[in-house]
Amino acid sequence: MNTFLLPDLGEGLTEAEIVRWLVKVGDVITVDTPIAEVETAKSVVELPSPYAGTIEELHGDPGTTIPVGKPLITIAEASRTAQPSAGEAYRQEERAGSGNVLIGYGTGAGATSGRRRKPRPSATVSGTSLPPSANNVPESGDAPRVPLVISPLVRRLARDAGVDLKGLTGSGEGGLIVRRDVELAIARRLGTEEVPAEVRPVTVAQSSRTGLAELWREPMSGFRKAVVATLSRSRAEIPEATTWVDVDATALVELRESLRSATDGGPGLLALMGRFVVAGLLKYPELNGYVDTEREELVQYDGVNLGLAAQTDRGLVVPAVANAHRLTTRALDEEIRRLTESARAGRLTPYELSCGTFTLNNYGSFGVDGSAAIINHPQVAILGVGRIIDRPWVVNGELAIRKLTQLSLVFDHRVCDGGTAAAFLRFVADAFESPASAFADL
Repeated sequence: MNTFLLPDLGEGLTEAEIVRWLVKVGDVITVDTPIAEVETAKSVVELPSPYAGTIEELHGDPGTTIPVGKPLITIAEASRTAQPSAGEAYRQEERAGSGNVLIGYGTGAGATSGRRRKPRPSATVSGTSLPPSANNVPESGDAPRVPLVISPLVRRLARDAGVDLKGLTGSGEGGLIVRRDVELAIARRLGTEEVPAEVRPVTVAQSSRTGLAELWREPMSGFRKAVVATLSRSRAEIPEATTWVDVDATALVELRESLRSATDGGPGLLALMGRFVVAGLLKYPELNGYVDTEREELVQYDGVNLGLAAQTDRGLVVPAVANAHRLTTRALDEEIRRLTESARAGRLTPYELSCGTFTLNNYGSFGVDGSAAIINHPQVAILGVGRIIDRPWVVNGELAIRKLTQLSLVFDHRVCDGGTAAAFLRFVADAFESPASAFADL
């Protein structure tokens, strides 16, 4: 009997939440068979099994948080199951050598095959494995109906609101019950036609400080705990300062439009901005490093991994374009789009989420002009870009309508003084205002 303990998935994470099981009790699996999707503080990770055999026990339902080092799944050794022939055993070993491993377990270095044996199939909806309860629907029409629910968030919403899932008909593919189905049931019960934007469980607790009842409480997820820890450390350790400037981005917008064609959309504005930021960091490397407090040293990197703040359904993440200084503007644009899609799907790797050396934050996408952002520790600076809008602006002594934006730089005052920060900010601003000239010098 082998028990797979939840491994450290990187960055010193202490726990992970089970999103869904990819196998069920009784399945026969081989080494590297994907067994579960778990959500860490950074992303959703698919875990492969380090053991082969028959699954005896799943240690937790979807939505359960498992600490690192605690049991995740128990697997009976392959020797306890029916023994395959020598030839079949060889083929199974060959198929197991996928190389899809996490640090500290998985297949050996000598494995060369990229194939792996699939676990015994279970019922699926749009290619998604269903939980064991959904696979055990009785064939008899007189038996009670088992609700078809995959998402632990949907189950939790229904439980907190007192909605009986057995009475719902799912609107998802194959009858899958989704969040909107639960919200509609709540709305009908309340006698309203419109679904509330967010349904939260009401508690009877009362705040001793305000005298008001507490409407809603929710435990912090691993992701939110990591955000809290990073931002709190940033505020506690970094003596930050903020400087900003209004910029005429008319020429930048025009350049972006000129790069479009019938067959090629051209690099986006964010890629153009990122290209100028990278150039500025190569010129002013003080802002592209970190403070080694233990050794009392200021460190500068040889190259730029450009972090990009991205808002997702899970919260704010900051994936980075590795070696952005080596990329053309088009290549940078392609990588930004790939990271954005991965962020929305929750498929960013721990490296992509932690390798940044400087952050570019386009908060203008939220319709705001400026922000004194918090530095993404252990980085030492973050540049924010506000929305680009038409405003009156004086050009050659005459009033004109131009496309203006605001750049704000928050920097760690330990790594440089205001003159260096202002010079970097002015470099990027000048590139925004005269992009053609800037590209000629890059």
